This record gives sequence, C-alpha cells and structure tokens, in this order.
Amino acid sequence: MPQNKNAMSRYKILDELLSNRYHNYSLDDLTEEVNNRLSEIDADSDGVCRRTIEKDIEYLEYKSPFEGVDIERYYVDGGSDGRKKMRLRYAHPGFSIFSKPLTDDEEYLLKEALSMLGQFDGLPNLEGLEGLRLRLGVKQPGRQIVSFTKNPLENSNILGMLFTAISQRQAVELRYHKFDATGKGLSTIVYPYLLKEYNRRWYLLGAAEDNLKLLNFSLDRIDDVVPLPSHRYIDYEGDLNERFEDIVGVTLLDGSLLYEIYFWVSDVSKDYVATKPIHESQRTLGEAKTLELREKYPRLSGGRFYRIDCKENYELIRELSSFGKELVVLEPTVIQDKIWERVCDMEKEYMKVRK
Repeated sequence: MPQNKNAMSRYKILDELLSNRYHNYSLDDLTEEVNNRLSEIDADSDGVCRRTIEKDIEYLEYKSPFEGVDIERYYVDGGSDGRKKMRLRYAHPGFSIFSKPLTDDEEYLLKEALSMLGQFDGLPNLEGLEGLRLRLGVKQPGRQIVSFTKNPLENSNILGMLFTAISQRQAVELRYHKFDATGKGLSTIVYPYLLKEYNRRWYLLGAAEDNLKLLNFSLDRIDDVVPLPSHRYIDYEGDLNERFEDIVGVTLLDGSLLYEIYFWVSDVSKDYVATKPIHESQRTLGEAKTLELREKYPRLSGGRFYRIDCKENYELIRELSSFGKELVVLEPTVIQDKIWERVCDMEKEYMKVRK
C-alpha cells in the first residue's frame, strides 16, 4: 500500500464517489472532489494531481487487499462540444470497499426506525424503503399510530425525487407551470437545497444554475424532475434556515424590512395564539408595555397583547387577518394598513353578492 499520508483518506473519498449513482464523475471531477474534501480535512493540504488519482484507482482495482473491486468506464455526452466523455464508477450498485454487516444493535435500531416510518401517512414513497423493510423482516404495523396531514400531489413521486436529489447533491431540471398560465410549460435547471412544508403545501428552495439566484417552487406546480448527473453541483454557502427566521411562511421579498409588530388578541383567542404562536419571535408583553397600550387603546377590553418581529410578506398579512375581529394589529401603521386594505377588499367582494 502506498505510504503517503493521504492515501487512506483518498481511498475513502474515492470509494464514496465511485459508489454514487447520482453523479457522472470523470477523472478530472474525481481529482477535484478529492482535493476539495482533503482541504476540508486539512486546510494545509497541498492537494493531489490527476496522475495520483489514476494510480489510486489502479491500486484499488488490481493491487489492494479489498475484494471485488470492479470499476467500469462508460461514456456520456460531454455537453456543448458534442463529444462523449469517459466517466468512472463501481460496476455494481451498492458496492463499497468499506462495507460491513450491521451489528445486532444497529439492525435493531434500523428496524425500529423503519417500523415507525411505515406508520407515517404523507411521507414520500422513497425508492428502496419497502425493499429494506422486507430484507430486515420489519412487519407492517397493525394500526396507524402517527398521521401527518398531507396535500396529495398529482405526481406523488416528486417529493421523493427531490429528496433524493438534495441528499445526493445533484442538479435537476424542473419542468413546471404557473397557476395563471395554464398549459404553458416552463423549465429551469436548479441546484436543489431544501424541502420545506408550510400550511399543507411543500416547497423547494434552490439556486438557478445560470445565476445562482435563490428560487422558491411550490411542488404542486412542478410537473417533472429530471436528474442531471453530469452537471456540476454548487452548494449553498451558509444556513438556508436563516432565511426563514424573520418571516412567516416561505416568501422572502427582496429588500423587505424587519418590523416590531404589536397586536391585541381577544379573550376568545388569546390562549390559542399563546400555544400556537404566529411566529417564533412571538412573546407576551411585560406589565409596563401592556399598561401603555391599554391607555393608548382603551376600547380594547380584556384580551392580551403580543409582539412579533417579522418582515412583511403575503403569508404574514394572511395569517394576521385570519383571526378576524379577534386579533387587531396596533403597530406599525404600514402593517395595520395592509390588514385594513385586505378587510376593505373583502367587504367589497361580499357587497357584490349580498342581496
């Protein structure tokens, strides 16, 4: 076995890359990925050249103590130049030089997890889950214990396909439509990053391949997902969940401001709002601020005052409006005006149908 200090690290990285069926790696791609991951392990790493990776692959195939290493070379379209390029991967799906049987404890925990997953109503039909359940002898539960409220999608495998693409860091082509443009199909290539559920609807957050702009897609507008294993995947730098810290729902408007929003909730709904906050920042006001608001708005009897720190978007206005007369926004005026506009628009529509 070669004695240079990164050899085993490179074998482990190559093993993971060669066993991945969701990407088409050329020798250059393998070299770049190995160097990227080595730099994550050791920031002072000088990296390795393509020739070193070639020798590593030769060693794994013909000289290593690992058994059954069979690496296939295959060709895929290279892109705009029209030339086919050679790619490498293990010939047998699921092969790994480091694979070993599960311990009894690991198998038990996996069985328990699969048994519980089988009771969840609304999870995507992820490929291989049923086969794994059968191989491990996990029985179907006699009755359902946990149930998720779900929004059934016409194409039920969309969620599972996107889940796989995100976990495997694979670019995809999305074919979708807009609700206000029926029959007009659109498509775009994205790097998928996050699946988020809100108000019984699933959303995909990803970056456009051409300009890396973050995009938000409702899954019920997606008609098809086409994996693109030959496209380079670009990770998102940072924590995507931070985008949702200051908003209700999933819509983040460019340049939106963060507001301190004060509102009153009646005795009828105050406990409901307390136990199911409108936003994570929600808190009950202290005695001094409550007294100030009581004096400022003497007609609001009883109830309770709350504050949230949010950016304005459609979901925020809809949520605050949904309580009707049981919730009144007090400050700031810009949010209060949005609620008032919504109420007035509702009144106009109802006046059209009243006799």
